[in-house]
Amino acid sequence: MNTQPSLSRREILVGGGALIVAFSLLPDAPSFAQGAVGPKPLALTEVDSYLSINVDGIATIYSGKVDLGTGICTALAQIAADELDLPMRSVKIVQGDTDLTPNQGTTWGSLSIQIGGAQIRQAAAAARRALVDEAALKLGAKPEDLRVADGVIKAPNGEALTYGALIGGKNFSITLDPKKPVPTKNPKDFALVGKPVPRLDIPDKVTGRFTYIQDFRLPGMLHGRAVRPPAIGATLETVNEDSVKDIPGIVKIVREGNFLGVVATSEWAAIKAALALEAKWSNWEGLPDQAKLFDHVRETKIVADEVTGHVGDTAAALAQTGVTRVNAIYDFAINTHGSIGPSCAVAEFREGKLTSWSASQATHNLRTQLAKMFTLPVEDVRCIYIEGSGCYGRNGHEDAAADAALLARSVGKPVRVQWSRADEHGWDPKGPPTLIDLRAAMDGAGEITAWESEFFIPQQTPKGFLVPMVAATLAGLPFDNHIAPGNIFQNSNIPYKFASIQTTCRRLETTPFRPSWIRSPGRMQNTYANECFIDELAALAKVDPIAFRLKYLDPADARGIETLNRVAALARWDSRASPKNDRRSDILVGRGVAYCKYELVRTYVAAVAEVEVNAATGAIRVKKFFVAHDCGQIINPDGLKNQIDGNIIQTVSRTIKEEVKFNRSMVTSLDWKSYPILTFPEVPEIVYDLIDRPNEPPWGAGEPAAAVVPSAISNAVFDATGVRLRSIPYTPDKVKAALGA
Repeated sequence: MNTQPSLSRREILVGGGALIVAFSLLPDAPSFAQGAVGPKPLALTEVDSYLSINVDGIATIYSGKVDLGTGICTALAQIAADELDLPMRSVKIVQGDTDLTPNQGTTWGSLSIQIGGAQIRQAAAAARRALVDEAALKLGAKPEDLRVADGVIKAPNGEALTYGALIGGKNFSITLDPKKPVPTKNPKDFALVGKPVPRLDIPDKVTGRFTYIQDFRLPGMLHGRAVRPPAIGATLETVNEDSVKDIPGIVKIVREGNFLGVVATSEWAAIKAALALEAKWSNWEGLPDQAKLFDHVRETKIVADEVTGHVGDTAAALAQTGVTRVNAIYDFAINTHGSIGPSCAVAEFREGKLTSWSASQATHNLRTQLAKMFTLPVEDVRCIYIEGSGCYGRNGHEDAAADAALLARSVGKPVRVQWSRADEHGWDPKGPPTLIDLRAAMDGAGEITAWESEFFIPQQTPKGFLVPMVAATLAGLPFDNHIAPGNIFQNSNIPYKFASIQTTCRRLETTPFRPSWIRSPGRMQNTYANECFIDELAALAKVDPIAFRLKYLDPADARGIETLNRVAALARWDSRASPKNDRRSDILVGRGVAYCKYELVRTYVAAVAEVEVNAATGAIRVKKFFVAHDCGQIINPDGLKNQIDGNIIQTVSRTIKEEVKFNRSMVTSLDWKSYPILTFPEVPEIVYDLIDRPNEPPWGAGEPAAAVVPSAISNAVFDATGVRLRSIPYTPDKVKAALGA
């Protein structure tokens, strides 16, 4: 197993002979400031927050955005290397360390490249410009006459200086001005951006050398396990510590409020003790009846109505005589994150300060929460990211970190907490249930005159993006007691132009489980309902589904129109009205389309799903997915394909299989049998059309393709069977019931 030292930025710099680059665009700023390298600020306006170059010319990039296994580090290295005119081998990445990296925001929302990459690009461009200016002074040449390659700056007379030689032990003193961005490289001069550069992380992952958080070890480290209540709201009444006294290696039974845990010298001893420890808990049955979940959602108190789209008067349009009114209700089940490797974390208290190692995608947020939980100054908490098995939303990593920290404080030694599968499925926060009502009116000419929708979703805590941590809640320690999910209203409004539109998010006071974000949160559920309903209207009008969408897209949105046309060409779309509804065989085949402009402001995705429906068993097989994808400037086309693959595969699983099961007390789907996910033989073939726009800003790709998957599948099933499915997941029982009806 590997160990990873906890170094300060000063130690990294001194040990590597590095220079930290910081910039000021003030006209009277000095080119270089003399003095030794010291601790550097982490402000977003200081380039030393993002970049250092050592005497060997190696650049280290400090990224607050982290790689969740999606290749972001490779893309960020490409961006920095291109702007600095360095080879990839000369660029290293440090990510997600609150003592070393700037707070660029949580790694979510497909913003790592769009925001984090843009910030790093600016820092790298400013560093290169400052280095060239300094070289010009030393070489007696004009900056524009110098040439840079592989970190070497050459004058017309052949004299040259390396980045390392230029920097020595000096610092730049320049600050970035957001109002005066530094000119970046012309896309035609890119050597790396836009190219399929091999992923930096893959070789070590393939050969088993990669250090996942589950592999991380510290000297003298102990192992801990939390003992969870048998019901979410149960109270701990008694604990019989003698029940585990015969298990070798037990260090301590930790009880704080309703938090109960064990610490042992080995993981196996901790597991055995956690299973054997006798504890008495109160009864609690506060969850709704799962069979009536969406009745419960509809009956939940509404605390606010958030209008996300308004055009004309839908009430008047729906009331007109002579129109055909269409109503539909869609719902999307509660999902768990289902990380293949359960959450893990290590924590250590030393001299009153806490260090936490975890796979949190929000280390700066976690730092804030741990500081509050233990009543510590924020500067006395350090959170360090080590990659886990992926999460795509706030899963259990922060909770494992809180467990480890609470146990480490109790025993005074570093403690590792490895969740079990039952911990992961039972106690990670959930993607909340979504209920959607839709109404539309169509006149005698087949024109849509009204579109109305209501999305029943949990309220958002004002300015709140912190999910309460289980350990803090159970232990009665300070925590943020609120419902957090923000931005799940996105894509409730539609990209289509109708005479009247009213889209409203009905914000609910409560939701059954701690709500959190899972890949494309809200955008997926909202796009699902909208794109299925637009398909219903196309079928009612007896118009080809792609032609129907193109008719109502804004003519000024050329990129959206192109994306839809390109997926039609990619899939060799057979233009006709749906459904095909050919029932000459038990295996029914159909195709469905879906379109999304992510958050109505960025990445365009259009998809065609090809499905087989077994009429005898009700099983849906997604055979093929065609995707046209426009995220602006593509950094790494191979990495982009990886992202699209992940989006499609994971969301096919969520669409046809995944649903959290529960009784009145707790989650009951605690393993892969009760919470099945897509298997390798069920993975569809994925065909891409990547629309590269080198002169446009790069947008995100970690989520948008997921948003179109459920509706494309639903529309394909309708095309195959003539039956409209409106309740995800599309399990065989649901399909057979719909076909029978």
